[in-house]
Amino acid sequence: MNWHEMRPEEVTKSTNTDIESGLTTKEVKKREEKFGLNELTEAERPSAILLFLNQFKDFMVLVLLVATLISGLLGEYIDAIAIIAIVLVNGILGFFQEKRAEKSLEALKELSAPQVTALRNGEWIKILSKELVPGDIVKFTSGDRIGADMRLLETKSLEVEESALTGESLPVQKSINPISGQEVGLGDLTNMVFMGTLVTRGSGLGVVVGTGMNTAMGQIADLLQNAETMETPLQRRLEQLGKILIVVALALTVLVVAIGVLQGHNIYDMFLAGVSLAVAAIPEGLPAIVTVALSLGVQRMIKQKSIVRKLPAVETLGCASVICSDKTGTMTQNKMTVTQIWSSDKVWHVSGTGYHPHGEFFYNDKEVNISQSKTLQQILTFGSLCNSAEIIEKNGEFHLDGDPTEGALLVAAMKAGFKKESLLNNFEIVEEFPFDSTRKMMSVIVKDKNGKQFVVTKGAPDVLLGISNSILWNERQEKLSRENEEKVRKAIESLASQALRTIAIAYKPLSSNERIQNSVAAEKDLVFIGLQGMIDPPRPEVKQAVKECRDAGIKTVMITGDHVITAKAIAKQLNILPTHGRVLEGKDLSLLSVEELEEIVDDVYVFARVSPEHKLKIVKALQNKGHIVAMTGDGVNDAPAIKAADIGISMGITGTDVAKEASSLILVDDNFATIKSAIKEGRNIYENIRKFIRYLLASNVGEILVMLFAMLLALPLPLVPIQILWVNLVTDGLPAMALGLDQPEGDLMKRKPRHPKEGVFARGLGWKVISRGFLIGIVTLAAFMIVYYRNPDDLAYAQTIAFATLVMAQLIHVFDCRSEKSIFDRNPFENMYLIFAVISSILLMLVVIYYPPLQPIFHTIPIMLRDWLLILGMSAIPTFLLAGSLLTRKKS
Repeated sequence: MNWHEMRPEEVTKSTNTDIESGLTTKEVKKREEKFGLNELTEAERPSAILLFLNQFKDFMVLVLLVATLISGLLGEYIDAIAIIAIVLVNGILGFFQEKRAEKSLEALKELSAPQVTALRNGEWIKILSKELVPGDIVKFTSGDRIGADMRLLETKSLEVEESALTGESLPVQKSINPISGQEVGLGDLTNMVFMGTLVTRGSGLGVVVGTGMNTAMGQIADLLQNAETMETPLQRRLEQLGKILIVVALALTVLVVAIGVLQGHNIYDMFLAGVSLAVAAIPEGLPAIVTVALSLGVQRMIKQKSIVRKLPAVETLGCASVICSDKTGTMTQNKMTVTQIWSSDKVWHVSGTGYHPHGEFFYNDKEVNISQSKTLQQILTFGSLCNSAEIIEKNGEFHLDGDPTEGALLVAAMKAGFKKESLLNNFEIVEEFPFDSTRKMMSVIVKDKNGKQFVVTKGAPDVLLGISNSILWNERQEKLSRENEEKVRKAIESLASQALRTIAIAYKPLSSNERIQNSVAAEKDLVFIGLQGMIDPPRPEVKQAVKECRDAGIKTVMITGDHVITAKAIAKQLNILPTHGRVLEGKDLSLLSVEELEEIVDDVYVFARVSPEHKLKIVKALQNKGHIVAMTGDGVNDAPAIKAADIGISMGITGTDVAKEASSLILVDDNFATIKSAIKEGRNIYENIRKFIRYLLASNVGEILVMLFAMLLALPLPLVPIQILWVNLVTDGLPAMALGLDQPEGDLMKRKPRHPKEGVFARGLGWKVISRGFLIGIVTLAAFMIVYYRNPDDLAYAQTIAFATLVMAQLIHVFDCRSEKSIFDRNPFENMYLIFAVISSILLMLVVIYYPPLQPIFHTIPIMLRDWLLILGMSAIPTFLLAGSLLTRKKS
């Protein structure tokens, strides 16, 4: 249908919808069944079979399969079948993990999907844009992403950026007027808005006329790219590490075969020894466990109300050295509350917080009867009339629909018994001049029941003072003298010094037939009445979060558009601003180049009176000083700074879709304390990855050395390939995954941020891997030699002893990996997953040793009780020897 040719009322009639109440739930269901979900058809996903086969594409697995094939050709059928079985089990686990990750990604897409405000059952509610159906009434404002194709019903200074569809970079001005013509280009359809486009200015109301593939975007769906599967820098580094280990494995294989042949050993036996070494060197489980750790970490972060949109952000969080945070809503509750009212040099105090309309008025600590103060009644009434917000009661809870400042004025009036709905029975709003950031005020023209007209204006006190020529003083109108003006200015400063935001109220009587055409005519020669001082109280948990960030070496910087005195007061309350700290205002920031800002930026803790455009300059200056910057934002103008920051953080509640798309992290609750929790979680994920790299590689070094030393000493093989593979994939896998679930160490948020270029093996990890691996290899070989020399004819028994010693040494070592310091530094029962994983690994080892059907496959023989003392004694040496030497060094 040619919606653009119809008048708004014809469109609502054709779509069978009601502009006052929208669609009913029942009607929505019917239309959803008919038209489907409002989403574009995605590219076909790989089938389950293809996904399973992809598990065997990994280079490490291919090397194993080649080694298995050669073993089979050489007649080692049982070994070949067993290795294939283990690789298959590993592939199945990988398949299910990938399926789970796919579901997690879907859940993440749901959480970060664009939302729209739709009218359903007579109420404005937020829904996912995919839930829109034709006929839905939707409202949108600056910064919103349009959720479906719509015919406009109402507009207020509406401009929409449609470059994704038309290629036209400039925003298009919109109206509701019908457009004639059958074939009108998209760029000329000024009375319609389209899915995927962006509101850059103003607001509007539209009715959905096209969803899903029936939208303009649906017709050119290839313009939209599916989200890429991102690898983090750490995953890439580990992939490179895996390739290096494979080269090392192949080199060792060649070396062992060469040494063995030179010593006169059989080439076939030497080849088997080489295969064993190759199996020992390759950490088959490493890529899967890293993916699992990141996936589980991201799920934990969702529970803590932070959604990771870009996986590399998980790593970068641990490097953050500066958090640049918005004040309003993030550090504060975003529930402005009027606490003081000033007029005629009198100050009334107002009790009650938030949007609950219950509170009292006090003057000189005595409760005031509102009816006895005409001035107080006027300030409260006018604050409510010159207002675009609404306070909605739902299930006993009061919610704001609109601007928090306007909400505070409404609630203050409601505390005095002046509800906006009741006031509108006595007063008619004739004309409205909306708030404008250039004018810094809003005005309405009001007519009372007697036909009297007057202008009511609210706005920035200094601006209103400049356009007033009279003042209401002790309920009498006087000329605004210099003395009175000075008293008003002192009152403004006094309120601001208490961290109160001040809104001035003024009015102007009009003659009954006077017509005001524009805001310029309305907003002059006003009568100044007084001030309402309000505060957005700090969130109670933020002060502690700021302290924890400081202990973690992370500087917190407050960025606000508020007055410098207000910003300073809140920053001091939250302990953000130290004694030597500087506060920089937007006007001074504008005069500085990025290079000049660099010189002082480390001393600045508060940026006040700044615009979103300044944020980009702040980010660049901090980055040039070597900081890793986390930047919060919620508006369209914040997007460049969010994108430029190392960690862009958008607000889940107040954030626009554009800000969310530019960010790498979304705060579901818009709370600063959540940023701190996300950084802690990010640090812990990285540390847990280091823990299991340490564990897996130390285990692999032990396996390599036990085989290599046995070759060099011309001993038989202490372990057969199938035993090594079992240790690598089964015994090591469960504890390594449990390390990925480890709780943070107690001092994690007392350490300095990690350097972004820090290698995986930094902070002595490389030495720990080699030293622990060396000792694990030595004790395994020692246990093997003791039993082998005791009975050289029973090689299989000595190999079983070596197998059990290797497993137990690694399982004891896993507890050492939980701490950067020593095994004694942490309570092993803090991580019950690890306890269960170790018990499971021990039980699996006992099954392989004592279950007769598995003994010929794994070349094992039941171990006598006395030899378990040898195994346990030997396997405890690597961990407790190094822990003991560390304690000795500490005491000395």
